[in-house]
Amino acid sequence: MDLVASILDFNAGRDPERLQMKFEKMRQSPFIFLRGTAHLFHARVQRRGVLRSAPPAWCCGDMHLENFGSYKGDNRLAYFDLNDFDEAALAPAAWDPLRLLTSLWLAADELHLDATHTQRLCRAMTDAYADALAAGKAYWLERETATGAVRELLDQVGLRKRADFLARRCAAPNRSGRYHRLEIDGQRALAASKPQKQRVSEFMQGFAQTQPDPRFFEVLDVARRIAGTGSLGLERYVILVRGKGVAGGQYLLDLKQILPSVLAPAGGCRQPKFGDAAQRLVAVQQRMQAVSMAFLHAVRLDGQPYVLRGLQPSEDRLDLAALSKHGHALADSLGTMGRLMAWAQLRSAGRQGSATADELIDFGRRGAGDGKWRDRLVALARATAEQTRKDWAAYCRAYDQGGFRVAELGR
Repeated sequence: MDLVASILDFNAGRDPERLQMKFEKMRQSPFIFLRGTAHLFHARVQRRGVLRSAPPAWCCGDMHLENFGSYKGDNRLAYFDLNDFDEAALAPAAWDPLRLLTSLWLAADELHLDATHTQRLCRAMTDAYADALAAGKAYWLERETATGAVRELLDQVGLRKRADFLARRCAAPNRSGRYHRLEIDGQRALAASKPQKQRVSEFMQGFAQTQPDPRFFEVLDVARRIAGTGSLGLERYVILVRGKGVAGGQYLLDLKQILPSVLAPAGGCRQPKFGDAAQRLVAVQQRMQAVSMAFLHAVRLDGQPYVLRGLQPSEDRLDLAALSKHGHALADSLGTMGRLMAWAQLRSAGRQGSATADELIDFGRRGAGDGKWRDRLVALARATAEQTRKDWAAYCRAYDQGGFRVAELGR
């Protein structure tokens, strides 16, 4: 595989300014490199080892340690769950756990974990996933059901005021306390051009007419959003809308371009038909999450699939580096992640080609005594992490030699 060509081809056509940010982030660590190269991961793995014997299930496709977070659902309650479904597809059930375990191996240095400790945590997380599958019941985490660090995070989200969130993302309000401009800080938002603002505003006008309260979606400002790693460079906007029209009552929305899943062709499962990539994402997210995010809609902008949803603060994630200083807290949080994966697969069982709940229960129970497939999964994750480190080293050499300078590539 020509690593450089593969990465450049996959990212061709993206917004140069944000794409350069992506390439710079990927240079920082093998963990961030994994996040930015899901297409490489899936191409490397294909259907190896334990993946061949796992039943088909709905997978988020871009599973890693930072693909869990808190958010406010469409019922306005705070939840902790999987929160990124851009690459969602039907694949062997063990595929998501494999990618999550791989990300833990890659993050081990940053979390100050040695190989023995990492191995133990990976096996514990695998057991949490498999045991939750075997139990056959899909639970969810909200403030009343969560414990430890997750409970503390959800308490913070539940107490957060929209006015405070607006104040961090918007320029100074007018005399009445209402905002009319987004803050362009170069870290979370970049200025949108006049044509970009116009096309987003015109789209929102049409979308508003399909909603019960069209005035709620009156656009006040638009900016290009900076968020994530894998999707950096795709068309993505943060939109300030009128909302309830009073001070502190405005809302921020996220409008994001969606591409076909990179997991789908690698997973070896026949994919059901969806209208487009955005409809696939929303359908799978709604069936895997206990409660969906606020304002979640599959839409089309200039004929291309996008997802519109409420903007979620990027800081609403667990601080794993801080938790690693307290071993039990990190282990507890990783176990929670394992169970959340299982619950999401059980919740979406029997839908459009995925295995039934009984088949997933049987897979979870299989090898519970000797743990052979669980050990094989951990070993495969370690090997996959080593391959990712090699890929990252090759990427770093090419990056340092100027192979990923977007301005020069465009000449």
